[in-house]
Amino acid sequence: MPAVPVYRWRLAPDGLATRRQLRALGSRPGGQDVAAQLERPRRRREPLVAYLYRVEHAKPVRPMTPAKWAALAKANAARRICPKCRRDAGYVIPPSLGMCTPCAYPDEQRAA
Repeated sequence: MPAVPVYRWRLAPDGLATRRQLRALGSRPGGQDVAAQLERPRRRREPLVAYLYRVEHAKPVRPMTPAKWAALAKANAARRICPKCRRDAGYVIPPSLGMCTPCAYPDEQRAA
């Protein structure tokens, strides 16, 4: 594999973009090889690396199919169901609690 050029943070030339930047443009890498690397220096640790792709070789993002929309809706609904009381919390239950607020803090709910 040939060596790819490495650029410092914010010094990459125009025409190159990260995956996130491509996605914001409505594109995807589309199977192309990495064109360059971007390094962000970090203190006392290894630098952060981001891969850059050529914008002109990017392909448009594939549209969501009805099956993918249904699967996404089902996954998001599962994140709203409290495992303790089995009710829809009306919000995504935070992993730090692991259950809806009334189940996590029952004493505070009774006092109110």
